[in-house]
Amino acid sequence: MAGLKKIGMIVTSSVLSFGMFSSIAHASTAEHGQPEKVRIQVASTDTIISKDELIKKFKKMFPDRFDYLTNNDFHMSSAHMYPEDETVRHDLNFTKTVNGKRVYGSIGFVGEDLDIEYFSYQPPNVKDALFPAKVSKEEARKIAEDFMKKSLGGKDYQVETDTFNYYPQQILTEPVRYSFSFARTHNQVTIADQRMEVSVLGNGEVVSFHKMSPQSATSTFSDPTRIKDKNEMLKQVKANLSVDLSYQVNYDYQTGDRSAELVYRPTAKLQGVEAASGKWMTVDGFATDFPLKTKIEAISSKPLPAKQDGITVEDAKKIAEQFLAIDSEKVKLKIESIQEMENYNGVPVIYVQYMYQHAGGGTGSSLEINKNTGEIVNFYSMKDHLLMEMGEETTKKDALSQQEALNEAVKFLKEWAPSNLHSYAMPIGEPYRNERTGSYSFTFPRIMNDIVVMGDQISVEIAANGSLNSLNVNYQEMENWPSSDNVISEKEAKKVLEEALTLKLTYMKHAKNEKENHYDLVYVPVFNEDPYSYVNAHTGEWNNLYNGKDSIAVTHPWAEEELNYLINANVLDVKDAMSFNADAAISKGEALKVLMNSLTYFYHGSYYYGQENTYQTFENIDPKHPLYQEIERAVEAGIIKADSKNFDVDAPITREELSVWMIRVMGLEKAAKNSSIFTLGFEDADKIKTANVGYVAMANSMGLVQAEQNRFNPDREVTYAELAVSTIRLAHAIAESGRGLQYY
Repeated sequence: MAGLKKIGMIVTSSVLSFGMFSSIAHASTAEHGQPEKVRIQVASTDTIISKDELIKKFKKMFPDRFDYLTNNDFHMSSAHMYPEDETVRHDLNFTKTVNGKRVYGSIGFVGEDLDIEYFSYQPPNVKDALFPAKVSKEEARKIAEDFMKKSLGGKDYQVETDTFNYYPQQILTEPVRYSFSFARTHNQVTIADQRMEVSVLGNGEVVSFHKMSPQSATSTFSDPTRIKDKNEMLKQVKANLSVDLSYQVNYDYQTGDRSAELVYRPTAKLQGVEAASGKWMTVDGFATDFPLKTKIEAISSKPLPAKQDGITVEDAKKIAEQFLAIDSEKVKLKIESIQEMENYNGVPVIYVQYMYQHAGGGTGSSLEINKNTGEIVNFYSMKDHLLMEMGEETTKKDALSQQEALNEAVKFLKEWAPSNLHSYAMPIGEPYRNERTGSYSFTFPRIMNDIVVMGDQISVEIAANGSLNSLNVNYQEMENWPSSDNVISEKEAKKVLEEALTLKLTYMKHAKNEKENHYDLVYVPVFNEDPYSYVNAHTGEWNNLYNGKDSIAVTHPWAEEELNYLINANVLDVKDAMSFNADAAISKGEALKVLMNSLTYFYHGSYYYGQENTYQTFENIDPKHPLYQEIERAVEAGIIKADSKNFDVDAPITREELSVWMIRVMGLEKAAKNSSIFTLGFEDADKIKTANVGYVAMANSMGLVQAEQNRFNPDREVTYAELAVSTIRLAHAIAESGRGLQYY
């Protein structure tokens, strides 16, 4: 597909993404990151691709499944490509309302053959996919495997560990989703960069997949019969293994709270061992000598003065115009908007949105400037890519060396972000080098008490001509830093890591391999068989970054499944399974927390575009109260009423009160208020308040809160077990009705 003409581009991210947490198993790659891809729109090609052609290709993969969609339901996006890959891609999106419920999806096509690269779909009815799911995890795996082999040509792929679910909470009105990862094999050895991800809903429906395929069909592979013994290589790695004591910053995405703990990790220089030669695999290639630790060196030995002593919006505009100036008569800089706010780290910034206008349209992004210091907090430049696509020379003939680029990075930091530089170290890992553009991406880690902080860093990308491509300062004040006085020794930590160390043989293509498109056989170190585990430096025990609660399981004669699902979905907070009593009465505050977290997501931290609720309904529930967001959202949704000065979070909730809440959640309060049309046949109907007769009748008939032996027991306190069962039933009722609280 030749004769491409490219215009404009869509920047998928305005910052470099370096990851907050480092996997112990992949610590060697966590010290340096790669900028997110810039998506380049293609104005024209030699081959015209029609929407009808793409639709036909899509429906062929899913025969009869999407026959209800007409061609008018689809929208085709402009062709695009990525700087590192000249392959042309096309996108197709569809949306339609079916029986009052919105259906939508997207499909990506790649290359001249228009292979489907990805697919995602939101079906109209997911009731059968809600907990408890119609199909088990094992049944879903079989469905995913069959689809992968029959529809995706995956006969050489094998299932690996499940794709990790990064969402910190699972609301109950969303379907159960099983995600599986498949790796392609050659000579029965997995290939690192050739994978497929397939997701199956709890009703057995395949709703998404993504294929990560090689760019070249002419790859070569090392001979697996000519490799060194795995056990011998394991001994070699253990003999050279060294460990680093680090602060790890843990972030709660629901509350916005951060905490630090001391952890041990392997020294982040080693990526693996070349299986044929026994050489060490590093960022720079294969080395005979084991990579040594890098000495920690502060960027500045003493605090530097801030760039300015506070700035105004007008000052920020001038800084932006200076910083974003572009040397081209074909491009005009336009400042779109300027606003003051706090960023996600709680730093007061002036947020500048800008646009580069040119003949092909406009390309825009944003810039953040610290309001107190006039320093750059977040910046991503599109000048290089933009000018390159417009045919203008952007780089010097002789690109900078790594050391020259590092010197320029430090120079920019001292000029544009001097505050707190004494709290950051020079890079301890090798930078990422973009071979196509000649740019270098450096990570400057934060240091505290002479210990590296994983999760706080300054990221800088320097272009081949020495200009600044990006700058991101990830700094947040924290008061509590654990002392290193009582940690286990490096020798003890090394022993823990050695005992957990195994090697996995895999095919990998090194970026600096002289043989283009050649895959080497590499022994990759894996610790504890878990890429998200780490060693607590105080206890010497293995912990997990994400799945700590998965080990908590409670028992109960009739609500065990529901209780454990709520616990693992982070809806019900249980610290200790042994002391938890599911038959104990639950308070109004805790019940409301379970109910609201079952139905809608909460994010308690700061935001770029406005804050969460800042008003206060009840005198005893201020913004610092742990249930503030849940209670205010419940008031806004009409689930609880602001008919008193205080909300008694500690009082137990009765079955009658829970019935009222649930009918309000269902949006049926107007009908429930007309109590005269309802007749209760319960033996204890006289104990129910007249105003609540409709609520109780509807909650009982819908199966949300049911009578037992013709008695409703309206004054009986609701237990954790009862609430768990009722909440699951409520989620099904909401899914069936199409009502949700996600957007309240």
